[in-house]
Formats: sequence, structure tokens, C-alpha cells
Amino acid sequence: MDYQKDEFKIIGRDTKESEKIYKPSLTFWQDAWRRFKQNKIAMFFLFLIIFFILLAIVGTHINSYKYMEQHLDMKSLSPSQGFKYKFYLGTDEFGRDQLTRLSQGIRVSLSLSIVVVSICIVFGTIYGCISAYFGGKIDFFMTRFIEIVMAIPSLIYIILLMVVMGNSLWTIIIAMSLTRWLNYALLVRGEVLKLKQSEYVMASKSLGANFWWIIRKHLIPNTLGVIIVSLTTDIPQIIFTEAFLSFIGLGVPIPQASLGNLVKEGFAFVDSYPSLFIIPAVVISLITLSFNIVGDALNDALNPKLRNS
Repeated sequence: MDYQKDEFKIIGRDTKESEKIYKPSLTFWQDAWRRFKQNKIAMFFLFLIIFFILLAIVGTHINSYKYMEQHLDMKSLSPSQGFKYKFYLGTDEFGRDQLTRLSQGIRVSLSLSIVVVSICIVFGTIYGCISAYFGGKIDFFMTRFIEIVMAIPSLIYIILLMVVMGNSLWTIIIAMSLTRWLNYALLVRGEVLKLKQSEYVMASKSLGANFWWIIRKHLIPNTLGVIIVSLTTDIPQIIFTEAFLSFIGLGVPIPQASLGNLVKEGFAFVDSYPSLFIIPAVVISLITLSFNIVGDALNDALNPKLRNS
């Protein structure tokens, strides 16, 4: 069958449809948050972390008791016995409110871990950037220094600092920071070694940008992803380390409340008053699990290979 030219009509382009945006453009962080929200389990544990943070902030104000306040006439009350007296989680052997002490313990442990991680990120990022950016002998000696320091167990630093500075919260912070920043330095160094050969870094050098400008504008922003993932897994490790140190008597000094101290004190009464041990132990486990799951989800969300998936 033959078709005639006059049987067809030229309708032209539909300019409205051709210029229509079917999918809005997203930045890297917006796309990462979109993919993170798709992980329902990670979102649940993220809200659980937020709950523990809120408990650390407002938990000491739920009732009128202070975390070191003693009520000797109400010693060792179970949660069911102490509920009518507003001891919602019971009391310990000195009549101290366990809910207030648990909130204070979460506050101390989280604050300690956040301070340690902040110190490690600052020193580790700067050290790793300098080592990788300049390379050569500078990178060689700076890397060997890290390997030598990491060869010594962190517990030895803690014991030595306890002898010199005494048992205090700041001693623990300094001792943990002395070794943990090395991991961030190696992590950032590996990322910068890949990034410094990028076209935008080479272009900045050609245009006369100095070292600190390139670090602030190009290198650090492009290593934030791996740093964030690393800190989410490092925070529960610090909390667990503090709990272990407190359990063996090298942690936060008593009567200051921390999760480690609560576990240590509760362990002595695990047969007669198991709630004194079980509740802080479960909280430590939940915090550790929550940060690890959120960290794994962030690792997937911040992976550029999975972008737009």
C-alpha cells in the first residue's frame, strides 16, 4: 500500500514535554539521606539513638532525685516496688534512684565518646592530609610513626597516665585519644592519596591555591563520608572500652555515674537484685547495636557506586 505525502501532517516538537523535569536533581547528601531512609531497620535504630540522647539530656529531670542522692530507708527497691515512690527503675544498695543514675551514666558515656571522637577526627584528619598530600619522605616517616605508636596497646597508655595524672574523666579521654586518632589518620591518608590526583585538585594547584585552601575546599569535604561512617562505629567501641575500664577499676571514678560503673556495681548484686546489672548492660548493648547498624547503613548510603539506585 502506497502512502501519499499529503496524508501526513508535521506536528513539530512538543517543547513543553521536552523541557519537563521528571526527576528533581539531588545533591550527594540529599541522595544519601534518601537511600538511608529506605533502610527501615536503620531508621528504627537511629530513632533509638535519638531516644537515648534525649534520655541523657532530660532523664535526670523526670523526677526530683539527684544521681548521688541517697535514701537509706528505700535501699534495693525493685522497679515494681519503687514505682509508687517515683523510683521508676528501682534503687541501688544506697537508695539512689536508678533511672537518674542511668540517665547520668548515658550522658557521661556519650559525652566521653563524642569528645574522644572529636579530638581524633581533628588531629587524625590534619595528620593524614599532610602525610598523603606531600608524600615522599614526609609520608614515609609520618606513617612509620603511626605504626610504632599503634604497636603499643592502648591499655598501657591508660595505666601510665593513671599513674601520672590520677584517675579522672580527662585522663581517660586523653588516653583513648592518644591511640584512636591514628586510625583516622590512616583512613584519611588513604582517601587523600586517591583524591590528590583528581582533576579539580590539580586545577586548583595550577591556579595557585595553597595547601590549606585545597584541604579545606577539596580534600576534607570529600573524606567526610568515610569519617562519618568511621565515627559511628568508633563511638560504641569507646563506650564499651569505658565500661571495661570501669569494670576493672580504671574507668570513671566513683561516685560519678557511667554505664561501666553501673554495670560494675550491679554485677555485685546480680543474684539478689538482677535489675541493677541487667538494665545498664542492656542499654550498653542497645547503644552498641544501634550505632553499628546505623554505621553500616551510612556506609551503603554514602557509597558513590550505589548513587541513584
